[in-house]
Order: sequence, then C-alpha cells, then structure tokens
Amino acid sequence: MTKKHLITCSVMLVVIIISAFDLSNATVVKRPSVAHNATRFALIEPPEEEAAGFSFAEEVLPVNSKRVNRKINYSLWMHSYTKVQSNILHIKAEKLFPVIVPILEEYGIPEDFKYLPLVESGLREGTSRKGARGSWQFMPGTARSYGLKVNKKKDERLNLRKSTIAACKYLNDLYAEFGSWTLAAAAYNNGSIKLEKAMHRQNEDNYFRMHLNRETGMYVYKLVAIKEVIENPGKYGYKEFYAQIYNHTNLMAFN
Repeated sequence: MTKKHLITCSVMLVVIIISAFDLSNATVVKRPSVAHNATRFALIEPPEEEAAGFSFAEEVLPVNSKRVNRKINYSLWMHSYTKVQSNILHIKAEKLFPVIVPILEEYGIPEDFKYLPLVESGLREGTSRKGARGSWQFMPGTARSYGLKVNKKKDERLNLRKSTIAACKYLNDLYAEFGSWTLAAAAYNNGSIKLEKAMHRQNEDNYFRMHLNRETGMYVYKLVAIKEVIENPGKYGYKEFYAQIYNHTNLMAFN
C-alpha cells in the first residue's frame, strides 16, 4: 500500500508541475499580445482636445466626443496638401468667394457657407451622376423651385451669381425647418425629407450626435476641414501665401 501510495503521489506531483508550467507559458504568450494591441489603439486614438476651436456657422464641434475627433481628423487629413496634391481648392476659392460672400451676407446666411461649393464641386467639374450641376450642385427640380432656368437652351445653375441667390433662399428655408445651420447643411446634402426621417427615428436633433449615411455624416466635417485648410494653409502643407488672400477684408477688395 505504501509503495502504491508513493507512486500515486509522484504522478500527481508531476501533473501539477506540468500544469503550472503550461499556465506560466500561456501567461507569457498572452501578455505581449494585449500590450501590443493597447499600444496600437493608443497610437490611432485622437486626443479629446483635438476638435477644440473648430466650428461651423458658430456651432462648435463637441470636444468631448472621440467620434467627432476621429471624423474631423480624418477629414483634415483628406483635405491636406499631402492628400490633395494640388492648390485647386484655394484657386477656386479665390474665384468664387468674391461673388459668393456678399450674397450670403445680403440673405443673412453665415459666411461659413461659402465653403459649401468647395465641398460640392471643389475637386470636380461638370454634371454629377445624379444630374446635379454647377458650383452649388443643384438638381434640376430644386433649381427650378428656386427660380433658376434649366432647359435645353439655358442652364442657370452654371451662373454663379444666380445660383448663389437660389442657394441662399434654399438654405434659409432649410434653416427655418430645422433651426440649425449644421442640420441645414446636412439637409442640403441629403434632402430635408430623409434628414427629418432620420431625426425622428433617432429622436435626435443634434447633427454631431446623429448616425447618418457616410456622405451626409461626413458633410459638415468636410466643410470644417476646407475652412481650416483655406484659413490656415501652412498648417496643412499649403503655401502661407493663401492665408492673406482669404482674409475676409481682402476678399471684399476683389470685387
């Protein structure tokens, strides 16, 4: 009995040692993996204060939202010189702003909406696949609703002054409906009916807290990003020269 007891104890001791060895190895394998993932996450997670100071039409981006920070950082990168590799946005702004800004002021539209045509048609020309055309990318039906002639002989969507007046009337109607300039911008992009349905479904009236389709969900962030690269070109790889061109006072001198 004593011999058998000794053998049994020896076997149990060996099993315990092997188990302890396996657990020790498992711990060693897992720890570097967790630490590595945590490091990667920390590198890509933007700081919460990153959105501080960014605004659109005097509506400030919420600085305590990591989701907002990720979106604005991504949009700033997408519109930096590193990504665009062209001064086309600044060149088009130089051409458009002297005409657009006084009309926005006349109709009581926040000046930040001067960046909307750069989002709508800044990197492309012509007619979109859906049929939108001009600097403000009006669809034919909407253009006609706001007094523009669109037919085989004439297309006033291509007339910057007339289309800007139409856009101002449209934006004022959208603001009257939604009570927010960021929501008005989102509705300009996606249509008021779709936005209203999304607001009702989510029981939400703050653009920055809403979950919208990819294009509309990034729309205001694009406006803010273009505002940034136009007003602070050197910070995003563009020539400092443009910082003076797009000062509001200098813009008025172009008229």
